[in-house]
Amino acid sequence: MRLARTIAFWAIAAALLACHVIVIQHSLTARFWEDEAFNLTVPLNLLAGLGYSSDGALSGSMITPFDTRISTGPTVLLPVAGMLLFGGDPVISARLVPVAFWVLLIAGLAVLGARLAGRWAALSGAAVPLAFNGLGSYSPIQGPADLLGEIPAAALLVWALVVVRRRPWLAGLLVGLAVQAKLIAFLALPAFAVAIWARSPGRGWARIGHTVKRGWLPLLLAGVPTLLFELWALVSLGASGFVDHLRALKAFLLGGGQRVAPTTVSQKLATLSEAWFVPSWASWLAAFAVVMLIVAGLVEIRRRGRLKRQAFMLATAAGVGALAFVGWWSTASHTPLWVRHPAPGVLAFFPVLVIVAIWAAHSLLASDHGAAARLRMPQRIATGALTLIVGVTLTAGIAGHVQQTFQPRGETLATQRADTDVIGDWVERTDTPWLAAQPWGAAIAPVVMSGAHVGLFDARAMRDVPRLTGGQCETETLVAGERYRVCAPPAG
Repeated sequence: MRLARTIAFWAIAAALLACHVIVIQHSLTARFWEDEAFNLTVPLNLLAGLGYSSDGALSGSMITPFDTRISTGPTVLLPVAGMLLFGGDPVISARLVPVAFWVLLIAGLAVLGARLAGRWAALSGAAVPLAFNGLGSYSPIQGPADLLGEIPAAALLVWALVVVRRRPWLAGLLVGLAVQAKLIAFLALPAFAVAIWARSPGRGWARIGHTVKRGWLPLLLAGVPTLLFELWALVSLGASGFVDHLRALKAFLLGGGQRVAPTTVSQKLATLSEAWFVPSWASWLAAFAVVMLIVAGLVEIRRRGRLKRQAFMLATAAGVGALAFVGWWSTASHTPLWVRHPAPGVLAFFPVLVIVAIWAAHSLLASDHGAAARLRMPQRIATGALTLIVGVTLTAGIAGHVQQTFQPRGETLATQRADTDVIGDWVERTDTPWLAAQPWGAAIAPVVMSGAHVGLFDARAMRDVPRLTGGQCETETLVAGERYRVCAPPAG
């Protein structure tokens, strides 16, 4: 039986690895979309000697230092700038950075699972992110290679959980780096406060005192990456410019950068339940099974006096973290129905909850023998059924994700590149510094891929700038590819 289990484990592990490779390859070659292109302008401008600046497509269409509309931060974009130094295709070079963070995310979850409950928990944790579907909204996460900050933030939060037991100061620093990957990651701070509390000795006020002693340095270090970044902004912008930068940052954080009709809690929860490549009811059933396993496992193992502190820490920290992200997003009526918003917390903490559920199931099934086991037979049957629900749902979600990669695609990176090569040649030949995208959306990425700076056609600064569009030109066509063309600016 032991040999059979070992063979089964490695067969499933190999299949899971193959699924990860398929999804990564599909993501690397997927359409380069507008948010990725907008983010890429920062490392491109940095290497061009323009400082940490975007093209300002959402900020007046001019070079904008420390653009607050770029919510993906320097934790991601500075390594991208480093990758671009090696040359090659800028899109693929940039996308390799989030792929590296995806690998770190999966590795971190595997480490947490292996430490807590062995190889099957490690495999389960490494599988959960593959079941997540970020495609179902206007502002998607197409896959692990998207040049966005959500996956890097999640990876850093997971590794903060890995090290928080022995090196809480490093956990604090990793949380700070996660915030500078994606600003919304600051919602994870309560989870790590709970993690430090769960690992602290004593009871009552004594435990709180130990928590404060262990927690002040991690909290301080969590702020260091943001402090350094803002000091960089202060030096670059000057006092007056820095004040304007802080005001813009405040407005962006409070407003979310979007103007949409108010959304409700039920709409948000329905959207989240549909983001798993399985029917919504299956997502809810799996969530119920995970919660029941964790609660039953913690209660039963504590009753026996054998509660594992690491399991308690991960359960409470991940629970608080998941509630913080989902709770904020579901109650923030000014934010749209985009699962990107809670994605750092979903990708970091939901897999950890599954890991704890696997630990709980193993503990409940492998404890008693003889008469005691017969007395608890209903409990064991229920545990097995709940575990089966989690496993089947997870397998179906991964299968759905892999199946989706084989669906026909209307546009890919290769077709974009073929279509924009002729435009890029024209940009280089005519020394055209800017192109105006008309409208925001599909036209943004081709502008960036052409080598020009990107603005928006309705910005005052773009009044006399040629326009790139996927539609028909109303003025003279300056150059045309199969899908996109550049039009002369309108007269007057």
